[in-house]
Amino acid sequence: MDARQARHLHEERLMALAHVSGVGTGRDEESGEDVIVVFVTRKVPRDGLRPEDTIPDTLEGIPVRVLSMDDPEAPPEP
Repeated sequence: MDARQARHLHEERLMALAHVSGVGTGRDEESGEDVIVVFVTRKVPRDGLRPEDTIPDTLEGIPVRVLSMDDPEAPPEP
């Protein structure tokens, strides 16, 4: 299974998770391997999430990368 197929298979479930704003595919800059990219409104430490809202490290054997869409100019949330 390739990254696009894995994304398609899991996209609906990923989009239902807290803070997720988008799902795509891409290429890891360091390894060059295909990855599933999950865009989040802000990164939250795993221990700050409910278990059901945790994004997995891999899906169907494809690595998952989480990218925060935080605005670097915005003040931190309380």
